[in-house]
Amino acid sequence: MSIPKERHYSDRLGWLRAAVLGANDGIVSTASLVIGMATAGATLVSVLTAGAAGAVAGAMSMAAGEYVSVSSQKDTEHADLKRERRELAANYDEEVRELAETYETRGLSAEMAHDVAITLMAHDALAAHARDELGFSTINRARPLQAALTSALTFLCGAVLPLIAVLAAPKQASVMVVAAGSLLALGLLGTLSARVGGARIGAAVVRVVLWGALAMLATGTVGWLFDIAGG
Repeated sequence: MSIPKERHYSDRLGWLRAAVLGANDGIVSTASLVIGMATAGATLVSVLTAGAAGAVAGAMSMAAGEYVSVSSQKDTEHADLKRERRELAANYDEEVRELAETYETRGLSAEMAHDVAITLMAHDALAAHARDELGFSTINRARPLQAALTSALTFLCGAVLPLIAVLAAPKQASVMVVAAGSLLALGLLGTLSARVGGARIGAAVVRVVLWGALAMLATGTVGWLFDIAGG
């Protein structure tokens, strides 16, 4: 009877990080922009135009930033693997000893570590070194396109919420409605990301709500100062 394969929270790291970052950024940056414009006395059309433009620009920026940064990580991985292939071809016995030392530092006896290194390298030498010497795995493998698309889409989803709040709120209460709605959305995002990632919900919620509130307070203050200066 085969043992069912366990599902681990770490299996979701590749897309979860990008998704949470994108949605959080979409809510916070768009809500902050909208609040800054509103407190500066801008018209509803101006507020919506700035918010929509910021949402599109932010999504593209997130996609580009994720793609470039994760591509750099992928290039580094490929460079390390290429060097490891050369070392395996040039001095296989030395690579066996190097891998065995890695296992010794993890608690195996010298004899057992050597046997394990020999066995694993006979099966797939490069994979053994990539996993146990370099720390590469299928879980944290760089996937630039996945990260870029996930961040862009979730950014747009997050950015839509403050714009809906602006449209739904009375003009005199738009700042409060946008702030309250955005903080609620951030709290829900923190709860969802914690549940998906198996983390503590309370800490995740406090983290995203606190930083979101600070961002909105800062841009609201800037808008208010410009409104005063403009008289």
